[in-house]
Amino acid sequence: MSADTTSLFPVIEPYRTGMLPVDDMHTLYWEESGNPNGQPVIFLHGGPGGGTAPNHRRFFDPAHYRIVLFDQRGAGKSLPLGEYRNNTTALLVDDIEKIRVMLGIEQWLVFGGSWGSTLALAYGEAYPERCLGFVLRGIFLCTKAEVEWFVNGMKWFFPEVHQRFAEGVPAEERHDLLQAYAKRLFSEDPAIYTEAARNWSRYEGSCIFLLPQPDTIADFESDAVAIGLGRLEAHYMINGAFMREDQLIEDIGRIRHLPAVIVQGRYDVVCPPVTAQRLHHAWPEARLQMIADAGHAGGEPGIAAALVEATNQFKKSGKFD
Repeated sequence: MSADTTSLFPVIEPYRTGMLPVDDMHTLYWEESGNPNGQPVIFLHGGPGGGTAPNHRRFFDPAHYRIVLFDQRGAGKSLPLGEYRNNTTALLVDDIEKIRVMLGIEQWLVFGGSWGSTLALAYGEAYPERCLGFVLRGIFLCTKAEVEWFVNGMKWFFPEVHQRFAEGVPAEERHDLLQAYAKRLFSEDPAIYTEAARNWSRYEGSCIFLLPQPDTIADFESDAVAIGLGRLEAHYMINGAFMREDQLIEDIGRIRHLPAVIVQGRYDVVCPPVTAQRLHHAWPEARLQMIADAGHAGGEPGIAAALVEATNQFKKSGKFD
C-alpha cells in the first residue's frame, strides 16, 4: 500500500505469525501485532487477492488494539498464490471464523476496505454476534452494475489506461473483456496467466489514487500482487462473489444494530460513491464520511486520517460519533 503515512501510527512488527491450513488446498498466513491483551480487531484486505502489507497494522493504536491481519485464500503469503479453486465468499467467511476460534477471540472490531468491505459485510451478516462494529472504506458490493463499471466504465475517467487494458486481449474478444481476461487468467500456463494478471492489476493500480502514484502502479505489476489480484478478482466478479444479487443490502438488517462508519473517497473511480450512498441508505445508523479530495486507496491522505480517527473513536467509546 503506497500511503500517506503522516496520520498513521508508528511502524510495528508482529509479535506472532503462523500458517493455518484451512483445507487440502489452502494454507493461510496470519499475524498478530499491537497489544496481546488489547481489544481485538480483524483487518480484511482488498482485492480479492490483494494481500496485507505492513502499513495495514498502522491504522490502529498498538497500545490499545490486538491487531489481527491475514492473507485470504490465494493472496499474499497464503499458499498457493492465485489459487481460485475452493475459493468463495462463504469459504472466506468460514476462514475468518477459524482464525477467531484459533486465537480465542470472543468478539472483534471488523475493518475492511474495497473488497475488504464486501467481506466485512458478508462476515458480519453471517456472524453478527461476533462483531463489535465496522470500519468500512471504498464500498464494493459486487453487484452486476459495479462489475460492469470496473471492467468498462472506468474508461470514462481513464481512457488511456482502459485502452491499454483492452489491448491486452485480441481485438475480436474485446466486446467482453471480463470473459477474455478470465480465459487467460484461469489458464494452467503460468506464462499466459501471469501476463494477463499484470495487465489486469496495472489497470486497477493506475486508477486507485486521485493523483498518479508510480510506486503503486509498479507494486501492482509485481507478480506477488498481480497474480493474486488478477486471478481472484476475475474469479469473484464472474461469479457475483458467490452471493445473491444485492445480498449484502438485502441482509443489512442483521447488523444495523452495530456501530459502523463508512469512509468513501468523493473521486473514487474504482468503487464509485453511489455504492457507499446505497449502503448508507439501507443502513442509516452507520456514519457516512465522504472525503472531498480522495480517490479509492486507503493510503489517500484524507482517507487514512479518517480511518485512524474512526479506530481512535471506537477505542474510547465503542462507537463512532
